[in-house]
Amino acid sequence: MHEMGITRGILEAAFEAAEERGATRIAEIRIRVGELTEIVEFALQFAFESLTPGTLAEGAKLAVEHVGARSRCGRCGTEFDHGRFDALCPECGNPFNEPVAGRELLITSIDIETPEGLADALEDPGPAAGAVAAGEE
Repeated sequence: MHEMGITRGILEAAFEAAEERGATRIAEIRIRVGELTEIVEFALQFAFESLTPGTLAEGAKLAVEHVGARSRCGRCGTEFDHGRFDALCPECGNPFNEPVAGRELLITSIDIETPEGLADALEDPGPAAGAVAAGEE
């Protein structure tokens, strides 16, 4: 269950960003997860609920946006959507393609509360620790 380590990285990044802005609580963390990351949302939510009690994120919501797999053909350049195990180019049948989407793991925003009340969302606080962006290994 690599989701526990991934969630720990997400929380560490969120805590750092929230504390820099004087947050008293994290209300919601939104992440973007690619289909090719093999991350199981149920396990991610379980890890989140297990790791947040007694922290700034206790009672917070983890919102997950899923990103489908997309590749560019290494032979003809066609970009196409596909599943986890069927990445053949629909135009020329080439099996050797470059992924352009579906390997993301990013924190897209964090909603925090400050002593003054609910603050604006922290947009794009950066990739989660240990995150893999599309096209990276």
